[in-house]
Amino acid sequence: MSISRAITSKLQSNFLPSFLDVVNESYMHNVPKGSETHFKVLIVSEKFVGKPLIKRHREVNTVLAEELEGGVHALSIVAKTPSQWESDPSVVKSPPCLGGSKL
Repeated sequence: MSISRAITSKLQSNFLPSFLDVVNESYMHNVPKGSETHFKVLIVSEKFVGKPLIKRHREVNTVLAEELEGGVHALSIVAKTPSQWESDPSVVKSPPCLGGSKL
């Protein structure tokens, strides 16, 4: 199973999201073609209601611990409640890659 599919499957089963988008952003980075190393996750779930953003991120990171310990180098998380998503469905565009050593 691809890393992207594994991420999607785990988030679906653990958070029962009303909206989920898993984007492989590896193409934006200096990695071999077809890599699965950089991801952006947009997840909307009732399970986030009443939880601060840091707790939501920690929960997502915990569910994806295996992927983060393996080949995933970067994970951007947008975790919203359904009411937050309803009132503001915007998502900030990911910045361009600086190439790590170009800072």
